[in-house]
Amino acid sequence: MKRKLIAAIGVAGMMIGLAACGSDDDGGDKKKSGADGFKGQTLTVWTMDGSTPDQWQKDLTAEFEKKTGAKVKFETQVWDGIQQKLTTALSEENPPDVFEIGNTQTPAYAKTGGLADLSDLKKGVGADWAENFNKATVVDGKQYAAPWWFANRVVVYNKAIFAEAGIKDIPKTRADLFAAFDKIKAKGKEPVYMPGQNWYFFDGLTIGKGAELVKKDGDKWVSNLSDPKIGEAMEIYKKYQSYSNAPKDKNEATPQQADVFSKGKTGAMIAMGWEAATAIKANPKLEKDLGYFTIPGETADKPEGVFLGGSNLAVAEGSKKQELAKEFLKLALSDKYEGQLAKLNGVIPNKESLNSNLTGNAVAEAAAPAAKFGGTTPLIPEWAAVENPPNPITTYMTAVLNGKSHADAAKQVEGELNKRLSQKQ
Repeated sequence: MKRKLIAAIGVAGMMIGLAACGSDDDGGDKKKSGADGFKGQTLTVWTMDGSTPDQWQKDLTAEFEKKTGAKVKFETQVWDGIQQKLTTALSEENPPDVFEIGNTQTPAYAKTGGLADLSDLKKGVGADWAENFNKATVVDGKQYAAPWWFANRVVVYNKAIFAEAGIKDIPKTRADLFAAFDKIKAKGKEPVYMPGQNWYFFDGLTIGKGAELVKKDGDKWVSNLSDPKIGEAMEIYKKYQSYSNAPKDKNEATPQQADVFSKGKTGAMIAMGWEAATAIKANPKLEKDLGYFTIPGETADKPEGVFLGGSNLAVAEGSKKQELAKEFLKLALSDKYEGQLAKLNGVIPNKESLNSNLTGNAVAEAAAPAAKFGGTTPLIPEWAAVENPPNPITTYMTAVLNGKSHADAAKQVEGELNKRLSQKQ
């Protein structure tokens, strides 16, 4: 899986806006009957770098143009600065007709009025979209986007180190995994690389506990960090971190955990697929020893909760070609093209029935079982400010790892968390 494709996961909470381009013709949705119902029109589609494989784009374009008589123009965007660019584009006269948007960004854009209502599309092609995937596309009961692709973390492990420690079977429960770590530690190796502020992994643990990071107080959102369930999730994180030599006040990018893992002296890391590729690039000899498995949960029948990063597809409220845009989405989100995207990019498709397309991709096969137990950060526009550095929740995490109680650490950052939640977007 390409690193650029998964970059959305790390930036999915930030919002702002810059300049745009839109369709290059002035025709609106003047539909006629038959295959050439939209003949003469051009649909502009913004997708992010790495999201649309060449073959997928080629096949979809050909079928779309044959079906509608219209042309489609894909314009590749980069994640750096896209929030600013898209915000401005949606306010202009000719916005992109269809565009890719980070799943956790969708509610904020919907609240500004920039996204068209796609409730009729949901009825037509989305009846069996995974409920937890679709959650990030619904705001105030209306469907403002369509779930497209997803990715989540897995255990990336060094087979040689596991074998040296006498570990023959893939851990099926969290207790099994910690027992494996104990054996690796006994051999003098670092069992897992787990810095103190791997925030998205911690968010997955809170999801696994059924905990909510925020709660409603009257008409505003406030911190729910003091919830005992969050404390339970933090205790699990603390156990993971106890097996690591990583700093307690840094995240997985400082230093890059893939670079640390590439040295071949660490048993495992909780990571995205692109991080495994980064480790292999740094140390090609490591490739033969790499393996992947689902992050195990408390019981063997339910994997650990995970943060689901990914993208939705949306239609601009200001687009003059909304009906044509919906015809595009019907094709792009069909089983044929959703399955093809999963197969080519190794991403989790929007319905579980399409997971067979992941067969043969070791990372995706390891990620898929946990995806249906995954979730996101709070789907509210106010959340964007929370993750701006320094994220107060990472401050809480480090405080607990350094000896503070859950309650005291939560109280320490609650004021800052509430201040950020009160900021207008």
